[in-house]
Amino acid sequence: MPVSSKEHEGGGRNYAFDRTNFLLMAIGFAIVIIGFILMSGAGSGEQAYDPDIFSMRRIKVAPVVCFIGFISLIYAVIRKPKH
Repeated sequence: MPVSSKEHEGGGRNYAFDRTNFLLMAIGFAIVIIGFILMSGAGSGEQAYDPDIFSMRRIKVAPVVCFIGFISLIYAVIRKPKH
């Protein structure tokens, strides 16, 4: 019996995610990591005060970048593959 092209591509299995889902998850994960890197930096201690802990990058930009990354991860999981 000949094997159809659909069965040959996926081995006849129905997977929950396709290549696009995994690609979107990788992009979302990278965005979250970039957000955490933007949040990092030197901290203040008892001996020295560093006003950089209240910078625009660490207080506003980095959490928004992380939020966008988490939203894109949620979309990647919810996205239905086109079979």
